[in-house]
Amino acid sequence: MNSILSIDKRNAVLNTMQTLVKTHAQTILDANKIDMDSYDNSDLAMSDRLKVNDAKIEGMIESLRQLSELEDPVGVERFRFTHDNGMQIYNRTASFGTVMIIYESRPDVTIEAGGIAFKSGNKILLKGGKESLNSNLAIVKLWHQALEANGVSTDWVEYLNYNRTETQAFLENPTQTLDLIVPRGGERLIEFVKKNAKCPVIVSGRGNNFVFVHKHANAQMALDIVVNAKTQKVSGCNAVDKVIIDNDLPNREQFINDLLARLKTHNVEVLGDNTLSHYSDVTPIDNDAVWYEEFLDYKIVIGSIANTQEAIDMINKYSGGHSASIVTSATGAAENFMAAVDCGAVYHNASTRFTDGFEFGLGGELAIGTDKLHQRGPIGLQHLVTNKWYVHGDGQIR
Repeated sequence: MNSILSIDKRNAVLNTMQTLVKTHAQTILDANKIDMDSYDNSDLAMSDRLKVNDAKIEGMIESLRQLSELEDPVGVERFRFTHDNGMQIYNRTASFGTVMIIYESRPDVTIEAGGIAFKSGNKILLKGGKESLNSNLAIVKLWHQALEANGVSTDWVEYLNYNRTETQAFLENPTQTLDLIVPRGGERLIEFVKKNAKCPVIVSGRGNNFVFVHKHANAQMALDIVVNAKTQKVSGCNAVDKVIIDNDLPNREQFINDLLARLKTHNVEVLGDNTLSHYSDVTPIDNDAVWYEEFLDYKIVIGSIANTQEAIDMINKYSGGHSASIVTSATGAAENFMAAVDCGAVYHNASTRFTDGFEFGLGGELAIGTDKLHQRGPIGLQHLVTNKWYVHGDGQIR
């Protein structure tokens, strides 16, 4: 867009959108039913992400409410300097311009990520998957109503109803200015975008998260954390897929038996390394490549490890760089683990399921960044900005 909207105007649109989502919740649910009825349920995670219910509607409304109350992320001063020659030099945050969000399933992204991009002063291009088309179009229609009600052009929120070939063509040769792309979905989608895009891409990569049960772990706490992280929402990228248990954990056999029993009540398929081969409910690992896999399903791998350093090395080798947790009462071991593990979010005695924009106080997230530039972990409102330098002089020359 040629100029940024005032913060009052942006907030007014978000508040109107909040009211419209409340008023037209049934319209969204009806559109989503068409999508759900058309989906073949071949992918458990995709199906779970596709479904909109009353709880997800409430989440959409809460996201818009929180966003409208957050400070403007644009124009925030990050640095100032007075040059010897008298020039006043400032660095301030600035909008990217036009942000494209490509996502699979997840109609709530049309609200949450769209709202974050809009609040940070960006024009939004939304490219959802064909499986959620009806849901997304119903929500975009509300976005346009909210914009029009506040005298703002509907060009600020645009839905791209493209197939894969059309999307590739647009990425390779955009028909309008494109400053940033955020893909939200599986590894195939992310690789597709990275391969074809001609502008910066924020990588929201795979999870494949680990929990390390240290020798000084509280066994009950460890059981609760693993079961929660695995089963509370298997389609979440912050769900746990791998558990590594210290060889020196007291009552280790009893702990593993208790863990297998708890997982069995949730119908979780358990794979294990050769130290678990004598357990009847454990399927032996036949290829170490499974340690790299993100499951997004009722499936988990359990293995043994000699010490904290080996746990760190294993996580850094196999994980997706998303989240990892250590369960221990030993503060020193926890601090060492958290400093050395190369993930966007590291935990001590807590479930990985908290790696989330809402839970981290960001008012939702655009994505969970797993690259180191420009932001790791949940990418919230304050992160969806770039910066620029403002230099004020009175005729200085060099």
